[in-house]
Amino acid sequence: MLLLTAKHIVADFLLQNSWMAIGKDQKSGWALPLFAHCLVHLATSLLLILVIAPRFWFVAFIDFFIHLAVDRAKGITTSTFGVTTEHPWFWSLIGVDQALHHLTGFGLAIFMAVN
Repeated sequence: MLLLTAKHIVADFLLQNSWMAIGKDQKSGWALPLFAHCLVHLATSLLLILVIAPRFWFVAFIDFFIHLAVDRAKGITTSTFGVTTEHPWFWSLIGVDQALHHLTGFGLAIFMAVN
């Protein structure tokens, strides 16, 4: 769980550029930035899992698809309701987004631990 959390911080904050962060939440033109961002998560997850527990390589793809769904849902909400940094929902959306990503990591860590 700690390694997946560290991976998430690296992929979501250190390796995500402004093109990805802003682009994935737009009403149009969101697909490429979102896909690029989620590919970063796939690559970092896959690398980590191949080093630590290679038989669970497929978990990186599960993480990819869940990350894609969560970030797209946030993007739809952001673009539909005009959520910007000044909007009262901004920090709530960030919090829900991050909580869902960490719950994903927790669930995937449990899956790998018991199998």
